[in-house]
Amino acid sequence: MGKRMVVVGGVAGGTSAAAKAKRENPELEVVVYEKGAWVSYGACGLPYVLSGEIPRLERLVARTPEEFRKQGVEVHTQHEVVDVDPESHTLTVFDHREGRTFQDRYDYLVLATGARPLIPSLPGTEQEGVFTLRSMEDGEKLLQALPRAKRAAILGAGYIGLEVAEAFRKRGLEVTLLEAKDRPLPHWDEEVGHLLEQELERHGVEVWTGVRVEAFRGQGRVEAVETSEGVVEADLVLLATGIRPNTVLAQAMGVALGPTGAIATDPRMRTNLEGVYAAGDVAESFHRVLKRPYWLPLGDVANKHGRTAGTVIAGKEAHFPGVVGTAIFKAFSLAVATTGLSLEAALKEGFPARKVFIQSRDGAHYYPGSEPLWVELVYEEPSGRLLGGAVVAKGHGALRVDALAALLHQGGSLEDLLALDLAYAPPFSPVWDPLLIAAQQAK
Repeated sequence: MGKRMVVVGGVAGGTSAAAKAKRENPELEVVVYEKGAWVSYGACGLPYVLSGEIPRLERLVARTPEEFRKQGVEVHTQHEVVDVDPESHTLTVFDHREGRTFQDRYDYLVLATGARPLIPSLPGTEQEGVFTLRSMEDGEKLLQALPRAKRAAILGAGYIGLEVAEAFRKRGLEVTLLEAKDRPLPHWDEEVGHLLEQELERHGVEVWTGVRVEAFRGQGRVEAVETSEGVVEADLVLLATGIRPNTVLAQAMGVALGPTGAIATDPRMRTNLEGVYAAGDVAESFHRVLKRPYWLPLGDVANKHGRTAGTVIAGKEAHFPGVVGTAIFKAFSLAVATTGLSLEAALKEGFPARKVFIQSRDGAHYYPGSEPLWVELVYEEPSGRLLGGAVVAKGHGALRVDALAALLHQGGSLEDLLALDLAYAPPFSPVWDPLLIAAQQAK
């Protein structure tokens, strides 16, 4: 009997692990069990389906179960793994379609159970019209509700809340964004939050910061949100108040969690149990600036986790080198990219940190159509070691953040940044790139 790999969870990390393992070792039996009806999709694209920019959910699917089967990977949707016995290497699966339970075995198990939305413990969350956005099923429900909706309230001004605020405005809804902290994107520094707040208000989003949500009014269907600052009328509410790793199955079978609450793994994505791996939003990563475990639930990280686990299971050498926390998103005409630590986070971690924040342009000042661009650098004193940074732009100029991310991966400094030979032409940059201008000011 050949070696058998079973993957629990069929979105980014799980299907990446399955596909890579089968490519590297065609003799391996590979099976994926997914609780939902969809597999191998880009959940990061859901806000753009809601906005109408992407015409249908199916466009987010990378590969269907049928396409996986042609590659030798068996994918079973609406199949939930409800129990795992790590001693006997067996698992119990519930088939939601047929209502039956059966047993399977594994030599290698990949836990890719993702993350779940945080639902605040408030009166009225169970009513119709209150949604989360984490899965394709969530997207389907919201798409069905949007044609009837007129006024939306969004709880949380992180990535999802900000992207969906734009989507709802493009659908013609009145939108109120409710954030408990004092600015949008509260995990980053105030200058970036201020730019975002201006952009949101310029496009008709009402932004309430420093507000506490207390309840959801309604008689079975939501009608308003009660807050510490007043009542917001709303016939649609999105809860975008955060997520947590979905570790229920992992904990039940004795898999160790790390300090972040996600599954602890080594660089080969192995857990504390023999033959058991973890990948995606359920697993920790190593942060190369902080030098400790870190939870970064993003799609690109999940795919890298899965690729690493699949390669190792196939008998090849691979390791996941870690993250620096790089992310990018769009809010109307602003692109916001961050990497590493904000000044607030760096000081909290005990670094002797400072920052510089500058405004420049994404092209030469005389070039038609050039737009403002902002750069923040966070660095350690007196060494000048780079700790983090942000770039805010009106377009792809925000991808300059990747140069900062590359330096962070290598432990680079302001001097290293100043030494970089960056591209220049008037349509794309001033003669002194904004990153270099910021580094000069920091020096």
